[in-house]
Amino acid sequence: MGQLTFCLNVTLDGCVDHREGIADDETHAFYTRLMDAHGAMLWGRVTYEMMEAYWPAVARGEVEAPPAIRAWAAALEAKPKYVVSSTRTEFPWTNSHHLVGDLATAVRRLKAETPAGVLVGSGQLATALDRLDLIDEYRFMVHPRIAGHGPTLYQGGLPASRSLELVEAMPLRCGAVAMHYRRAA
Repeated sequence: MGQLTFCLNVTLDGCVDHREGIADDETHAFYTRLMDAHGAMLWGRVTYEMMEAYWPAVARGEVEAPPAIRAWAAALEAKPKYVVSSTRTEFPWTNSHHLVGDLATAVRRLKAETPAGVLVGSGQLATALDRLDLIDEYRFMVHPRIAGHGPTLYQGGLPASRSLELVEAMPLRCGAVAMHYRRAA
């Protein structure tokens, strides 16, 4: 069974607004390697729509982008993308699939069918999955910024705290630190 990994950019004060992170060649290369190591992406509808509005055009070469960012877009284009949504059923972006039914059952099935693992990149969805004890690992790119606004990580709260084990901490030249944790036994 594949691992479910929550992966997100976050500022020092917990802001997960994608506009607050550092989007340079090094961070995109890091995320491309991470995505290449996993079998699928899992998003909520809002994240899917944000990604769908920009990245396919970059992958097709319709938007000018540096090589590392274009590589990220091409890898994302090819990657299976699963979307949790109760309001939308059509997902035309290449390799996109609607995850239907009971959330816990559907995600367990996706994990079982994806031995290379699944990356969750939506904060609200990850909170719901964490409440169901379905997240195995956490990969946060902590950016050297204080945003002073939200949305914030786990804004909706969890029923209990999570003990984690540090697997790796990798500083990047831009000052961000890629943190990799897994749930403690």
